[in-house]
Amino acid sequence: MEPADSFSLEFEKPIRDLTEQRDRLMQVSEENEIDVSLEIQAIERKIETTKNEIYSQLTNWQRVQIARHPARPYSLDYIGALFDDFQELHGDRRFRDDAAIIGGFAQFQGQSVMVIGQQKGRNTKENLHRNFGCANPEGYRKALRLMKLAEKFKLPVITFIDTPGAYPGIGSEERHVAEAIALNIMEMSALETPIISFVIGEGGSGGALGMAVADQVFILENAWYSVISPEGCAAILWKDRTKVKDAAQALKVTAEHVKQFGIADAIIPEPLGGAQNDPESVFDHLRDTLNKALSKLGTSPIETVLEDRYQKYRKLGPFIEAVETTESDSVSAAG
Repeated sequence: MEPADSFSLEFEKPIRDLTEQRDRLMQVSEENEIDVSLEIQAIERKIETTKNEIYSQLTNWQRVQIARHPARPYSLDYIGALFDDFQELHGDRRFRDDAAIIGGFAQFQGQSVMVIGQQKGRNTKENLHRNFGCANPEGYRKALRLMKLAEKFKLPVITFIDTPGAYPGIGSEERHVAEAIALNIMEMSALETPIISFVIGEGGSGGALGMAVADQVFILENAWYSVISPEGCAAILWKDRTKVKDAAQALKVTAEHVKQFGIADAIIPEPLGGAQNDPESVFDHLRDTLNKALSKLGTSPIETVLEDRYQKYRKLGPFIEAVETTESDSVSAAG
């Protein structure tokens, strides 16, 4: 993982400026043997105050930016921290391997599981290899192959969601990416083994949903999950990609909204400023959450698990239909 302090977002500029000021002061103190400890302490207090002010008032768009932070833990980081004996499996047995989705057998606290995740790259070379976390249809077919393998051996499936969306290129469309995602959604809805999903960064559109039809869905505090990315929404509705802030606000993409609408079962807390600032604490929270989820689902008959899964998604998206009354209707009713 890249150091979290090697990259900062635009709205974090006041924190970066204060940090640079403190570092310069420390350098001057060391070079000239001058005691400026009080000044340094004052700047550090200002840094903490500024952090609290900024991160306590994050907009939807700012949370999207944190979810995309290049130092944020990715699927392979979580797999390395939480699981033992991970054995990656490759290929969809139809076309080729898709490096944007990784998966295989692993051990979680002595229990055999199937782990599948969407993986981005840390630099240009890795991102080209991983296609920036945007899977082709063969990636979703590989994921489904591994899920069916888990079903055969009665292993729980754990998925990590982190993609801006499925790849929309010509080749991807020619190989029927929409059909691959739709098939995953259908098969996951009836997969006869427990499924647990974690939205760890970006949860974009069907690209995310094709691996997130689960019995329990958890989302990190600064992750986002939506039917479309803010950029895509802005381009369609306003024909202007600069409207991303408005789009993020209208889409209600944040973890709080996702939990409020019943899409996610719980929010996993992050350290101030994002998971990249203290990955170990996030790994600990995720480990505890996964342990409880597996314990709960593991004690239920599969028939109960499937019925609860059906009811979970059957209840999503409720709406109230109201009949608008006019002034004349009100007068008639009063008469």
